[in-house]
Amino acid sequence: MRRWVFLPLIVLCLLHKVQAILLTVPATGTKCVSEELHNNVVVLADYFAISDDHHHPNPTVSVKVSSPFGNTLHHKENMTHGQFAFTTTEAGNYLACFWVEDGHNPGGGSLTVSLDWKTGIAAKDWESVARKEKIEGLELELRKLEGAVEAIHENLIYLKTREAEMRSVSETTNTRVASFSIASLAVCVLAAVLQILYLKRYFQKKKLI
Repeated sequence: MRRWVFLPLIVLCLLHKVQAILLTVPATGTKCVSEELHNNVVVLADYFAISDDHHHPNPTVSVKVSSPFGNTLHHKENMTHGQFAFTTTEAGNYLACFWVEDGHNPGGGSLTVSLDWKTGIAAKDWESVARKEKIEGLELELRKLEGAVEAIHENLIYLKTREAEMRSVSETTNTRVASFSIASLAVCVLAAVLQILYLKRYFQKKKLI
């Protein structure tokens, strides 16, 4: 019973707790982050480039966001700060990559990118919902809790579907491996039998037996 009492409090804490990810982008190379998402998930992200060299306070960074099938969802170059938003249409890993263009980092060293990546219920504009539906206080918190529960339920369904897919792939792979093993054993036995018959005929021909 106590678990069900504390569960809403934990979910509400998760809703209010938002922390940005700090990425160190090297002078040469790319730094990427990814998240596995299912269909119809809203993604909202803000990014801000921070120079590790205090003499160059306005660094720029390039960013590209790709879907699991390689479709480009967002691509900007030489940005100090920016934002991207989209709704997923494919299930899988969504990738956001950051890099520094040649000659656009006067300091020549690495820089830091602050990435605030929100998905699902955390990306919803609750202030607009509250103004539109004229709700506030406890009713608004309950609406957030309802949205969080729905998101958790959808994630559980997605994980269950992925588990079924992985189990099907595993069973198919096991069946193919077993069939290949039996076929390999049969070929080895057949080759051994043919080799024995050939040697027997050879020895008989040479009158050695």
